[in-house]
Amino acid sequence: MSTGIVIVQQQERMVIQRFGRFDKVVGPGFRFLVPIIFNGTKVGIWERTQRVPTQKYITTDNVVVDLDFVIYYQVLPDDDNPRKAVLDVQSFEAAVVNLAVAELRSIIGNISLADALAERERIQGRLQMALDENTGRWGVKVRNVAINEIDPPPGVKQAMEREKSAAAIKTAEITESEGQRQAQINRAEGEKESAILQAEGNRQAAILEAEGDQQATVLRAQGFSSALEQIYNVANNVDAKTMSLQYFDTLKSLGSSPSTKFIFPMEFTSMLSPFLGMGGNQQSGNGGNNENSQT
Repeated sequence: MSTGIVIVQQQERMVIQRFGRFDKVVGPGFRFLVPIIFNGTKVGIWERTQRVPTQKYITTDNVVVDLDFVIYYQVLPDDDNPRKAVLDVQSFEAAVVNLAVAELRSIIGNISLADALAERERIQGRLQMALDENTGRWGVKVRNVAINEIDPPPGVKQAMEREKSAAAIKTAEITESEGQRQAQINRAEGEKESAILQAEGNRQAAILEAEGDQQATVLRAQGFSSALEQIYNVANNVDAKTMSLQYFDTLKSLGSSPSTKFIFPMEFTSMLSPFLGMGGNQQSGNGGNNENSQT
């Protein structure tokens, strides 16, 4: 710079002052500055990564937590943002870090410990928005903010671990009871379906059995009716002699019986009368023949 020869790299911009006043911003390349008259300050336009060391923050419920985070920011290369980064602030790196710490203290101070642990992404978004509203005047754009860890005091941490353990046990018991309840419901529904199917099966079996009995009864009645009809038809064709022969067969069967007393209906004698008459006629005829033979 003292010789007036300056090389500006690709990822740099140079703010040139003439007699201490802002002159212009130049891009990468070979530059010659007349000593004493011109003065140049180079500023990098690459994205910077700045880790903020762990510091203590107080939540709205008065719990002190240790917290560290990382900021990703960049000096914008367009317009006169390099001029702002060089001339409008003594050190834009320190300004961004200090502003981030102050804004984060304000955000943590308005939320509880539980919210700080559960809503880390929302805290990061709020911090980035707050930084963007203020770093623009320095020509700086905050690309991202990442909170690494939120560490509460040991006593609070132990209490939280016990609370988490109790919550996990509670969740497990609820899950187990819900599973048992669902299993009982499934078993009851299965038994219900089984009973319905069994009842339906019994009903169908009873219906089929009743229909079978009905058909069997109808068939038996039809057979008995046909038998009676045939008997009636045969009985109409039977004469007295045939009936008398049937009575003789019956007497023959009775004669082979060891019984000594027999009871005959009154109709029996009337049935035998034709045979008795035939026997008397034969005897009379034989007697006449004898007389004629004697004569």
